Amino acid sequence: MAKKGTVKLLPRETVLHVRDTCLCLAAQRAARRLARHFDQALKPTGLTNGQFSLLMALNQPDPPPMGQLAEFLAMEPSTLSAAAKVLERRGLITMERDPIDGRSKRLRISSSGVALMREAVGIWRQSHALLEAQLPPGAGQALREGLAELTTAALSGETVASHSSGS
Repeated sequence: MAKKGTVKLLPRETVLHVRDTCLCLAAQRAARRLARHFDQALKPTGLTNGQFSLLMALNQPDPPPMGQLAEFLAMEPSTLSAAAKVLERRGLITMERDPIDGRSKRLRISSSGVALMREAVGIWRQSHALLEAQLPPGAGQALREGLAELTTAALSGETVASHSSGS
């Protein structure tokens, strides 16, 4: 019988199995390390890797709807909105009312944002090339393809889960 106040933990084998096989944990750990790598590289621009990705997604003639942008970046709309406000305060983007749906907003990169992206993309290219050069030949492309397949599988899993839970 367990002592009062102690918790019966999962077997160590279970923890090791999850550590060694969980796709989500592996992706999260890799994503966090990559994020730190690119945050450090982009530090001279004052951008985080997430801000860089957001600005890159906005580098198009017509500003995308927030919902479409959130889906592309795999972000919750509220998280995207908070991130956009930081860039807006810096004058790197503007928020506009959606002409089709007045309740929604669209984000547009400003000329200051484009100028900063020109600097940031050079840093990103160099940092990305150095990182990818540390991988075996073809591993970067294989990883991108594998992550795309994993994303597709996770999306179909969400559909299955939502149907089986009755939502």
